[in-house]
Order: sequence, then structure tokens, then C-alpha cells
Amino acid sequence: MTEIKPKKVKLTALCELCHSRKAVMKRPKNLQKLCKECFYKVFETEIHHTIVDAELFKSGDKVAIGASGGKDSTVLASVLKTLNERYNYGLELVLLSIDEGIKGYRDDSLATVKRNQVQYDMPLEIISYRDLYNWTMDEIVSCAGIRSSCTYCGVLRRQALDRGAAKLGINHVVTGHNADDMAETVLMNLLRGDTARLEKSCTILTQSAGSPIKRSKPFKYTYQKEIVLYAHYKKLDYFSTECTYAPEAFRGTARELLKSLEAIRPSCIMDIIYSGEHLVLAPKKKKTTTSYKKNRKNVATPEESEVNADGSVSLKRKTEFKDGNRCEKCGYLSSNRICKACMLLAGLEVDRAKISIDNNTAVDGAAKLTKTLEQLSF
Repeated sequence: MTEIKPKKVKLTALCELCHSRKAVMKRPKNLQKLCKECFYKVFETEIHHTIVDAELFKSGDKVAIGASGGKDSTVLASVLKTLNERYNYGLELVLLSIDEGIKGYRDDSLATVKRNQVQYDMPLEIISYRDLYNWTMDEIVSCAGIRSSCTYCGVLRRQALDRGAAKLGINHVVTGHNADDMAETVLMNLLRGDTARLEKSCTILTQSAGSPIKRSKPFKYTYQKEIVLYAHYKKLDYFSTECTYAPEAFRGTARELLKSLEAIRPSCIMDIIYSGEHLVLAPKKKKTTTSYKKNRKNVATPEESEVNADGSVSLKRKTEFKDGNRCEKCGYLSSNRICKACMLLAGLEVDRAKISIDNNTAVDGAAKLTKTLEQLSF
């Protein structure tokens, strides 16, 4: 009977940290070969250091995790629960989900969030666009078009997260934005020439003046590929389908560019974030225009208005509107008299009748025929 000799592991296949277990992966960030156990430790420790260095939390804080059911938010919930118990952060964690009203996508991902609620033993609150704005994303896209979907959803979603947190009495929301997302945002703002947002692209903690609610990104320095690997090795339950409207977004162009750069230089993601952190723009002289308005005595008086970076015009009044003021329509924080969400929704109301006709099964005859003919092309 032949003796079976134990198979020797090549030194190059061993984990570069423990030197005792077989390496199962190569870190995308620095190409370091690691075993599962060392990868878990390094991954979680780096996020812990990010949290501690940025002083994101205080003991006793009640924190809402923006949960979409995707890999980022699922891993975030899992890691925060682990770190909270390991390092005794003293946090009370709550899952906060937004239902945008995208059939075939959000309803399935919310089912994943509900399973996460049980798995991580956390309370769950779901806020819907329908309840907040009397619109769903499907209705918005049918009015504004698919190319504008991310513009509407981004503005409405941020406000929904704040409103959901306020409803729960929470003043801190954490989101799963990772290093790839941060680098993509820097590239997007550069490509669009959006200098107004460029300086704030890499801020890990944001808070508007006058608002008790702050948002933070514990995954700021965490690569997306490593988040996927962590979820895979830990066998976490997450929803992996991309949003129905995402392929048409401009972010996809920035993502493709970033992936091409990463293939050549893996450290480019951290390099772009570093550049974004240290970018300071020179103060720009504000553009103003003067118009004339008649007063009660029918005398024309000059009225100055300020031209914003996005081309919109803000009237200069005795009370200046700064970051921290409230929208006159909905009461949400806004640097202008009317917040961005109300401006977008006001534009959609014009097409509300169109939505009603399309969705109303009782509408027939000439109205329905007209709608059908409008959609035909020859």
C-alpha cells in the first residue's frame, strides 16, 4: 500500500500576512495575496480606522443605515454590526429604505432588505416616493424621459433619506458609497465642468447648516471589488440586479473610464480621491444682472439678481438665502427660496394629465387613439 504524502503548498501561494494558510484572493487595492481570514480582518480593520480617524460616531448615537438591498448597503449593515459589537461603539443601528416605485426592481430589492432586517436583528423603516411626493420613479420617467431619471431620483432620494431619519428621530445617516463611487463623482464633475460640486466630491461627512441630520460614508476608501469579495466569501444575502434606468446615466460613462484606468493602474481610484480631497478652487467673482421693477408709485426701481453656477437666477433681497434656509413650499433645507426637489416636481405637474390618460383603463375612444398616434413614427 502506497503512502499518501501531504501536498506541499508553494510559498508563492501562501497568504502574505499569516504565511500559514493558502491565499484565495489578490486585493484589488494593492495586489496583496490573502487568505479568507486575513482578508476579513484587514477589510474590517481598515473601515474601523476610517470611522475612528474621521470621528464619525459617538457613543449613544442612533444611526440609520441607508439600505437598498444591494451589495454595498448589505455589507455596510453587516460590518457596522460587527464593529459595533467588537469595538463597543455604543450605536443603535436602524435600517432605512427608500421605495422609489420602480416595478421589477425596487419591490424585489426591498424583499432582500426585509430578510436583512431579520438576519441582522435591526428595526426597518421604509419611506416611499408615493407618500412623500405623490409620484413614483416609473411615472417620472414616463414624463421626463429615461435620460433624466438619475437627476430626479438623486435629488428626491437624498431628501427622502433626511425626511425618513427625521421621522425616526435620527440625526445621522450612513450610506454605502465606496471608493469607486467617490472617484466616479470626481471624474463626472470634471467632465461636466461642475466646479460648484467639485470641492465637496470627496467629503466623508456632510451636513447642511441649520440641519441636525448629517450623512457619512464609512466605505470612502474601500474598493468596490473588495466589497463584492467580502459579500461573496461571507455568503451575505444581497440583491445584485442593476437599476432599470441606470444604463442611461452619465455615471456609467465615468465608470467605464475609471475601470479602463484601473486596469492599467490599480491605485488610480485612491489617487483620484486624494486629488479630489486636496483640490481647492480659486474664489470666483459672482455674476449679477440688474432688472427694473415698478413699485407702488409706478416708479421703476433697480433690482439685482445673482446668476448661479448652474445658470439659474436668484433674486437678491434684504434677507439673503444661504445654506440652511428653508424651502418656501415644502419646508426642506435649501440655499434658494424653492428647493431643487420642488422645482423638479413643479415641472412634472404639467404632464400629470398625460400620466392619468396613459394609466386610466377607463379612457377610451378619441383620447386613447390620439395618445397611440402620437407615439407612432414613420
